[in-house]
Amino acid sequence: MDANRQILAGKKLFIFDMDGTVYLGGIPFDFAIRFIKNLRANGQRVLFFTNNASHSKEFYYEKLTRLGFAPMEGEIMTSGDVTAAFLTRNRAGKSVYLLGTGELWDEFTLAGVPMISDREGKLVDKGAKADIVVTSFDTTLTYEKLTLACDFIRGGAEYLSTHPDYNCPTETGFIPDSGAIAAAVTASTGAVPTYFGKPYPETARMISEITGVERSDMCIFGDRLYTDIATGKKHGITAVLVLTGESTLCDVDAAAEDMRPDMIFESLGEVDELLFG
Repeated sequence: MDANRQILAGKKLFIFDMDGTVYLGGIPFDFAIRFIKNLRANGQRVLFFTNNASHSKEFYYEKLTRLGFAPMEGEIMTSGDVTAAFLTRNRAGKSVYLLGTGELWDEFTLAGVPMISDREGKLVDKGAKADIVVTSFDTTLTYEKLTLACDFIRGGAEYLSTHPDYNCPTETGFIPDSGAIAAAVTASTGAVPTYFGKPYPETARMISEITGVERSDMCIFGDRLYTDIATGKKHGITAVLVLTGESTLCDVDAAAEDMRPDMIFESLGEVDELLFG
């Protein structure tokens, strides 16, 4: 039996990045739909995990359903979920200013995080002070929101970011993501955020807690070395790179050891063929 096939066939939980791995923008990869269907039919579990915290879990349920992936309850997690869990468990009662979308604001509010702004990032009380600033992939970014975030950080607020991705892949190319926005804040304030999402330990820990699966029984598929693959390499999860998104073979050659995948495939279609013929 092929060594890669033997390793993957024994895994209980298959974790999938979304953009660049199972779809690109609004275009699904048919081979990814087929592979995930085959996994479920074979009794193996699936988890979709995206660092893109600009949308809610409900958005991703709707999108994945519309694209043909038939997600089930509990199969979707975002870096926003990990960040909200950290805030409620480790910073309970601390006031938060969010530089993020209205959907992420909704997620934080539902989790019970004390917010000092409304969904648009405007302060509810003009004299309010933030204990914590959280920045994310904000497709509604304004100069006013950026200024407020920087002012609070200069005033002593703790600085957190949902995820470190610099670019988000779309059908027409890349657009600036959370890491690019955080870089602007750091350039202005000198403060470097504590990141969540992939590849940070809170993410691996939360996946284990929610699924009950040991990390040695997981594999993660993704298109980015510094998030998807690093999550596996740093936390004992088999890491599989697909070449349908951001990273290339040249990137792999230049990567540090903790970002080098255990396996590389052109696409999930090759993995499907390896496991199911």
